[in-house]
Amino acid sequence: MAEIKDPENTIIMTLKDGDVIIQLLPDVAPKHVERMKALARAGAYDNVVFHRVIEGFMAQTGDVANGNAEQDFDLRRAGTGGSDMPDLPAEFSKVPHARGSLGAARSANPNSANSQFFINFGDNNFLNGQYTVYGQVVSGMEFVDKIVRGEPPQNPDRMIRVRVAADA
Repeated sequence: MAEIKDPENTIIMTLKDGDVIIQLLPDVAPKHVERMKALARAGAYDNVVFHRVIEGFMAQTGDVANGNAEQDFDLRRAGTGGSDMPDLPAEFSKVPHARGSLGAARSANPNSANSQFFINFGDNNFLNGQYTVYGQVVSGMEFVDKIVRGEPPQNPDRMIRVRVAADA
């Protein structure tokens, strides 16, 4: 596991194969970082499935309203919701959508990101400047690579537990 230099801005995401360590980027996208930490601290991301996983592209998750596999789960609705908090304004930057980067999922409206996010499997530079980047996997990308593929996957993987490293 990578050394955690800033526990308050580091996420530990437990997947079926191991822990993924994500360094958040508060200097780049402070509102998105605060939202992720708030939802992690509330336990909202625990048991939420990866509802859209495209080989060579990305793994999307974070629908805290409809994606929790333990609460009235309907796979057809996973990916259609967010949290009960307001949508976030875009925080575009020069940080590229490189392998392991964390991007804010949204609708066609650039200011519609809420709780959903994706982890890039590869360098997806065509997304640069169009989606907010607010984190980077620093350890455990091999576990992200093992997430089952599908749109949606028939038996989706889930984030077993998501926590802020300072609280672990």
